[in-house]
Amino acid sequence: METEEKQLARGGQFLVTETKSEDIFTPEDFSEEQIMMRDTVKEFVDREIWPNKDRFEKKDYAFTEESMRKAGELGFLGIAVPEAYGGLGMGFVSTMLVCDYISGATGSFSTAFGAHTGIGTMPITLYGTEEQKLKYVPKLASGEWFGAYCLTEPGAGSDANSGKTKAVLSDDGTHYKITGQKMWISNAGFCSVFIVFARIGDDKNITGFIVENDPSNGISMNEEEHKLGIRASSTRQVFFNETKVPVENMLSERGNGFKIAMNALNVGRIKLAAACLDAQRRVTSGAAKYANERIQFNTPIANFGVIRAKLAEMATNCYAGESACYRAAKNIEDRIEARVANGESHQAAELKGVEEFAIECSILKVAVSEDVQNCADEGIQIFGGMGFSEDTPMESAWRDARIARIYEGTNEINRMLSVGMLVKKAMKGHVDLLGPAMKVAEELMGIPSFDSPDYSELFAEEKEMIGKLKKAFLMVAGSAVQKYGPELDSHQQLLMAASDILIEIYMAESVVLRTEKLAKNKGAENVKEQIAMAQLYLYKAVDVVTIKGKEGIASFAEGDEQRMMMMGLRRFTKYNNMPNVVALRETIAAKIVAENHYPY
Repeated sequence: METEEKQLARGGQFLVTETKSEDIFTPEDFSEEQIMMRDTVKEFVDREIWPNKDRFEKKDYAFTEESMRKAGELGFLGIAVPEAYGGLGMGFVSTMLVCDYISGATGSFSTAFGAHTGIGTMPITLYGTEEQKLKYVPKLASGEWFGAYCLTEPGAGSDANSGKTKAVLSDDGTHYKITGQKMWISNAGFCSVFIVFARIGDDKNITGFIVENDPSNGISMNEEEHKLGIRASSTRQVFFNETKVPVENMLSERGNGFKIAMNALNVGRIKLAAACLDAQRRVTSGAAKYANERIQFNTPIANFGVIRAKLAEMATNCYAGESACYRAAKNIEDRIEARVANGESHQAAELKGVEEFAIECSILKVAVSEDVQNCADEGIQIFGGMGFSEDTPMESAWRDARIARIYEGTNEINRMLSVGMLVKKAMKGHVDLLGPAMKVAEELMGIPSFDSPDYSELFAEEKEMIGKLKKAFLMVAGSAVQKYGPELDSHQQLLMAASDILIEIYMAESVVLRTEKLAKNKGAENVKEQIAMAQLYLYKAVDVVTIKGKEGIASFAEGDEQRMMMMGLRRFTKYNNMPNVVALRETIAAKIVAENHYPY
């Protein structure tokens, strides 16, 4: 077991190690059981959710609750819950799969589902005592009860630990009295139990509590918020006025609330990325159908190169998102299983497993939430004026997508976190950034090789290119860390630029490795569209690295150092053989248009 433990991927290590395609998990590797689960979820969504989109758009909160009860009856709310507490106890990949396919029809339902199964249930599953888990989790897993998560306050958003809600121990020591105001609470209108974060005395960190929703116990709410999107997701302010909570309902230990909140958000982030995937598939399929039906200038608009380019980009980003999400999910699952095999409890194993890949969770949250917004935006554009109308599903998809860049930590916070956590891992010796960064610095001083490389093998140049992009990151981030040290945190714009490079490396590598594995298994000639998507994604990633690298270098280096690094950046972003981007898009779009849906 020890040797297996050592061979497992570590979070953030993708940057300094070469990953082989056979070592990653891809959507093509789903088991029969997982495919059955996926199809069952799709059937539920197509039967119960998609035909009722207008009810969600008309703020039918009761229908959201009813749909959640049906999801509970089918076992979908208990996928991630251990069997001992009434759940199905499925692995991390399966929980991602359900989250992915249940979330594509409307953001209202997917938010209710995500808030309940994730931040509403998981904190008890992962931090609760045995008594707490036996009391609450079976009811949450079945959908008899619903959960909500009370962290955000009017003055405490991204700075989650700055909350003012107080918990005061009663004189007889039997209960706490909680007083404070929480806002943007998903599922507040129909939940049975809250996870509430409050501060005891002058504690540095907040503490978590399990609080049953009983209006007679000092709990009141504002009316439903009127929101841009996710209109039938119940979102309210919740007020606690000396709400009595038994001492045995403290979650974990005193002062551990901030840690609970952050770890719950790590799980939430990767699940949120998964929740943005099927929406992209559906939007791309809807756009393809419309483009095939809409006649202008005596021909379907699907025949126009500009429309085909849009469909190709939409599909490519979705395919890349799938590749990266399931790669990380399996890494997390393997880490959890290894810890359980080493005798750790499910609780501890899952916490540590997800925490290990917190960098990837942040990367995915940012990348996929931005892709779904762009996808919906292009969906509207392909529909033209009709896309702006409530009669077509594009405008609601666009509005629903917008929240994904805000909740579970804004994308700005997650960008800075991804680089910040990587630097911390390096400081602790968990990822060796310094050695590779020094090698890159030495390479810059040396004479570049002018040999003609052998690119006869599929993806040989692309994989070399990804290696060079990693060097670009190490060059920029390594120099920035040397220059600013612990002060790097305060150079937020530089962190944002470095983060964009990091994100593109992970996404591009994931899509290339998935496709290489696919080509080995099915033959390159049978997956030419996927090969085109991998090459197109990488081409766009190189552009981002070029722009963000220049911005980063120009912001902290001067004179000879700046010239040397700019020269390095050009070297690290230079193709030997530029891909024909128009031809790649055409290859991808041709299949989408011919099959009239997202076919990958």
